[in-house]
Amino acid sequence: MSDLLRIAIVGFGEIACRQHVPAIAKTSGAALVAVVDPAKTPSGLPHFRDLPELLRDGPEIDAVALCTPPQVRHVQAATALAAGKHVLLEKPPGATVSELTPLIAAAHEANRTLFATWHSRYAPAVGPARKLLAGRTISKVTIIWKEDVRVWHPGQTWIFEAGGFGVFDPGINALSILTEILPCQVFVKSAVLDFPANRETPIAATIELSDANGLPIHAEFDFRQSGAPSWDILCETETGPVTLSKGGRQLRDGNRLMVDATDEEYPALYRRFVALTSDGKSDVDLAPLRLAADSFMLGRRRLVEAFED
Repeated sequence: MSDLLRIAIVGFGEIACRQHVPAIAKTSGAALVAVVDPAKTPSGLPHFRDLPELLRDGPEIDAVALCTPPQVRHVQAATALAAGKHVLLEKPPGATVSELTPLIAAAHEANRTLFATWHSRYAPAVGPARKLLAGRTISKVTIIWKEDVRVWHPGQTWIFEAGGFGVFDPGINALSILTEILPCQVFVKSAVLDFPANRETPIAATIELSDANGLPIHAEFDFRQSGAPSWDILCETETGPVTLSKGGRQLRDGNRLMVDATDEEYPALYRRFVALTSDGKSDVDLAPLRLAADSFMLGRRRLVEAFED
């Protein structure tokens, strides 16, 4: 196997073009060598319509980055692992929690890396927030995660289909940060999910969570916000508020600005992937996915007006 991690992107949608391609280009020890997509044909790279065609006719690769919708990712990951390839899973890592268990076992059996990515955990203010909160007593957490689906997911009809997560596709980013910065495990107590009359996944959600110590955590997700997105987590502590904003790029301790940095999540994610493959390890944390699944399990369904993209 080459010292260079040769990666093929499977699913060449907006997130792959905007984030994965430049991130791989910035990552020492990694190279993008092929793309798999049934429709889009990027210039300058070998292109294949599906994963079996790549594995049969394509260039030598060491890993695949699966950027396809979650509904189809399990089969692709299993195919890649069976072929002896490392696998990076975009978030959410699958359409269900249980489908990840056989993939973890397959990666172990094949001695290959399985990396279930939570890119928002790599936002520059998340690590400092975790360290800051470790020395505080948190009394309440409020999450506001709202954006315009027409701006951030244009034409992505799969997101409103069963298994597409709806507003939990971005909302799970907030859950991934929450489970990274809090010292104790959290769980869902109740949820209200707003389903458009013509869609199969929620367009908005209100969730109440807690931990074993009774910490109240309130979360609001919404796809119907116009204008700038709101990606904020407010932690009230005994010495004042600690606020993560801009999706984890900005951190304030009270009125004091601690971190205000540019988005470097995906380059950090790929550095982690290269390190995992080099060390022969996997990284599959299912905590955010479980919280999303539990929200669906406990959620009270509320029908709202139809949504037309």
